[in-house]
Amino acid sequence: MIKSISPSLPCFGNLIALFAINGILIFAFIDQLFFNELPCPLCLMQRMGFVIVGFVFVMNLRCGAYPANYGWGLLGGLVGMMVSLRQVLLHISPGDKGFGATFLELHFYTWAFIGFIGLLFWQSILLMLPSRDVRSHSWFSNGLIIIFGALVFGNLVSTLLECGIGVCADNPLHYDGLNWLRSRVGF
Repeated sequence: MIKSISPSLPCFGNLIALFAINGILIFAFIDQLFFNELPCPLCLMQRMGFVIVGFVFVMNLRCGAYPANYGWGLLGGLVGMMVSLRQVLLHISPGDKGFGATFLELHFYTWAFIGFIGLLFWQSILLMLPSRDVRSHSWFSNGLIIIFGALVFGNLVSTLLECGIGVCADNPLHYDGLNWLRSRVGF
């Protein structure tokens, strides 16, 4: 019997979710690097929530889907959702213009809240599917995983350059870590 080349429905669902998380992190990086919009500490925590959920899909695609994986993803999604909700509530008062740029008239933290709700719903659906064989070593899944790894590394480096090893500024205007490094190394 010839094994089907097309991925199973749970595998496809994990690929779609990792693709979406990569898109979210790429969009955040584009805003940071090209529009000089440095992420605030709450924004960095939201990115961390997306990274935690993304690692769940990477683990599923490499090692197979286990309820414990989805448990970590649901916890990461809940924490990210609560952080983004906190930021929404900080800027909900009348006259408050919010923090940072908007996309389709919603701030990025509002989009993050919507994204976390969608990821929580998506993981719940994937957890209910009967097949746990979601492993994939296709070029597409390998590419998504490599891109995700590069985005995680990029976020780590950019956070260190922005905050250094200290506390991040509430309203960051420049890369404090990079300035600290320049003062120590002299470049």
